[in-house]
Amino acid sequence: MQVYADAQVIWWLLLGVLLMGLAVMVGMDMGVGAILRSVGRTDEERRVALNIIGPHWDGNQVWFILGGGAIFAAFPLIYATAFSGFYVVMLLLLWTMIMRPLGFEYRSRIANPDWRGVWDWVLFVSGAVPMIVFGAAFGNLFHGVPFHFEWNMTSYYTGSFLGLLNPFAILTGVLSLALAAMMGALTVMNGAEGPMFERARGIAQGGAAAAIALFAIGGFWVRALGGYRLTGGPGPGVPQTPLEQSVTVLPGAWLANFGAHPILWIVPLAGFGGMIGALLAARAGRSHLGWWLGAAAWIGVIGTAGAALFPFMLPSSSNPSMSLTIWNSSSSRLTLLWMIGFAAVFVPLILWYTSWAFWVMRGKVSAETIARDDHAY
Repeated sequence: MQVYADAQVIWWLLLGVLLMGLAVMVGMDMGVGAILRSVGRTDEERRVALNIIGPHWDGNQVWFILGGGAIFAAFPLIYATAFSGFYVVMLLLLWTMIMRPLGFEYRSRIANPDWRGVWDWVLFVSGAVPMIVFGAAFGNLFHGVPFHFEWNMTSYYTGSFLGLLNPFAILTGVLSLALAAMMGALTVMNGAEGPMFERARGIAQGGAAAAIALFAIGGFWVRALGGYRLTGGPGPGVPQTPLEQSVTVLPGAWLANFGAHPILWIVPLAGFGGMIGALLAARAGRSHLGWWLGAAAWIGVIGTAGAALFPFMLPSSSNPSMSLTIWNSSSSRLTLLWMIGFAAVFVPLILWYTSWAFWVMRGKVSAETIARDDHAY
């Protein structure tokens, strides 16, 4: 029983690591897309921005695959319930993700300002929309998602797409976009010089300042939301379904874990520290330091959400007692243990390869270099 419970917690932590990796790596290059028309005033400057992330953006999509695959294998009930309920959102993400690589590959194939302008807008939308959706998804978890199960474990989603656009979800979506813009601007600072560097520095500072304010507002807002508390059920490490537990909704309950374990306050403090540090580093022109502090900010923000929600993964607003937790939505013990073994091998390998790729392809990008390269974006 204890081994199973430990495996469930380990995979909850690993899923958090994958989401953090997705936010940092994918958020970085999507942030460049979101600020492309602001940081680049001319076609040459926009090409510089795109070629700064050119060697990495497609490899960063591995984090999407890892995140989706991990949910499917480790928490299949979460995967099935969320993907069926958020069908319209998933299609929106799918279309933006399809258009994004087209923007990279086709934009510079024709030297026509109108042609390139259209693809610039495509890259902007396909960078901004996924990050807003990513953040709004976390906001909706704190509100609860309108779904329930029948006696045979068939799930029914009773909400609508517009219902997902509640004020708190919009706030968390904009917070996600602000962090992505900050990381994208710091990335441009790492690879550009001159006016682009200065514009990116201003955007990084603005993104960091907005993120600090939104994160603080969100923290106070969560105190007023009805939080979920698990009050009965088989307990950790026991095979179970959402039909075998009881959950109550109490004001401020999302902060209960922080009250029970005060050491968890380190996590949101790390988020604020990363944002403030990134802002100061950008102001001083130290973009590489700012990038790492921005990564710490993402880790702190997502870690704060995870610590507040634990053990809930997909709370139900239709019937809180049918909420999905790490205890009732995970795969079998054998599956989780095998997956831990594979993760122990492949996650460090991906981290090593990503670090190696960034190290080998480091340095500044200039318009002159792009002009000499027939394969440049």
